[in-house]
Amino acid sequence: MNRVAVVGSDGSGKSYVARELGRLLDAPVTHLDAVYYDDEWNPLPPEKFEAAQRELVAAPRWVIDGNYNSSLHVRLEACDAVVMMDVPTRVALWGILSRQLRHGAGQHTSGVYNRIHWGVITYVATYRRRMRPKALAKIHELASGKQLVFLASRAATRRWLEQVAGSEDIAVQASEQSSQGAGGQP
Repeated sequence: MNRVAVVGSDGSGKSYVARELGRLLDAPVTHLDAVYYDDEWNPLPPEKFEAAQRELVAAPRWVIDGNYNSSLHVRLEACDAVVMMDVPTRVALWGILSRQLRHGAGQHTSGVYNRIHWGVITYVATYRRRMRPKALAKIHELASGKQLVFLASRAATRRWLEQVAGSEDIAVQASEQSSQGAGGQP
C-alpha cells in the first residue's frame, strides 16, 4: 500500500485510520476537510478542490481521508488501496458526538474537524441509505483490481491495523536482511 483512499461517513473513524496508516506506512496524510475548508469554514470552489486533490495524488505515497463524493473519482483512480469505513449509523453518530466531547469544536492539528449542526447529523443519519450506495458504485467502477478493505466495527479496525503493523514489520525485517548482503555482514 502506497496510495490509500480512506472513505466513509463522518464519525466512522476515517481520520484515525488515516493517521495510523500514515504512521505505519510512513506516508504523508491529508485530511480533505483541511483542504476543502479555510479557518472560517468557507469551502474551496469545486474546480479548485479537485485540482488540489490531483496535486496530492500525483505524489508516490499518500493516505487521504475524506468522502467528498463529487471528487472521489480523483482519489479512486490514483490509489492502490481503498479503505471503506463501513460502520453502522449508530456508531458513526456516536463518533461525531464523542469526537466533539473529546476535542471540542473547530479545526485541530490532529486532523479532527468538528462542526456539528443539523446538516451533519442528517448526513450521518442517512449516509448508509443515501451516500454509501454512491460511494460503493464508484469504488466498484474505479477501484476494480485494487486492494479493498471494508471495516464495519471499531474492533475490526483495530485488528486490521494490527495486521498492517505486523506486515510492515515483516517487510522491514526482510528489507534489513536483504541489505545485509550475501557476506552476512550487518
